[in-house]
Amino acid sequence: MSAAEVLTPMPRLADRDPADRDHYEVIDGVPVELPPMSTDSQVLASRLVRHLGNHGADHDLGEAVSETLFKLPLPVDRNRRPDVAFVPYSRAPRNARLPSTSGWEVLPDLCVEVVSPTDTADEIMDKVREYFQAGVRLVWVFYPRHDLVHVYESLTAVRGLNRADDLDGGAVLPGFRLPLTELFPAPPAQP
Repeated sequence: MSAAEVLTPMPRLADRDPADRDHYEVIDGVPVELPPMSTDSQVLASRLVRHLGNHGADHDLGEAVSETLFKLPLPVDRNRRPDVAFVPYSRAPRNARLPSTSGWEVLPDLCVEVVSPTDTADEIMDKVREYFQAGVRLVWVFYPRHDLVHVYESLTAVRGLNRADDLDGGAVLPGFRLPLTELFPAPPAQP
């Protein structure tokens, strides 16, 4: 007769130290847990990373990443985790050894937020403002349930796109052009 192995359950997420959690940001020096992304937001972010990554590699521009914690160079302690980011090779050279730390001390040229039902407008705008204050050059905010994208070239230069439009990388991603039908699913058929 074999002895049954007693398994010790993992501590609940709420009981763990926030610094030990996988999905957090740092606000004023305090780790703050992020709610999980909705499935539609995760899939859209994954598709966007693939398109940006392929373009960056094909044109020797840089690296697309998802859910990476960046230490923003701000007067306040902010480590933000954009849903998608693009880091040019001018800031993180190709094939350079990447840090094994939880926060990357490099500034992306592009930060992308994909809005989930748990996000508030104030939280999204705080991130957009902080990205620009830190020196990010372009911010995209996707609204997957509305098939909309807000393209921020600054806090006051904003344009809206819908699924009939193409997303353009401008000076940040020269030559990048993506029909938004590649990211937003087709609308349901009308009976």
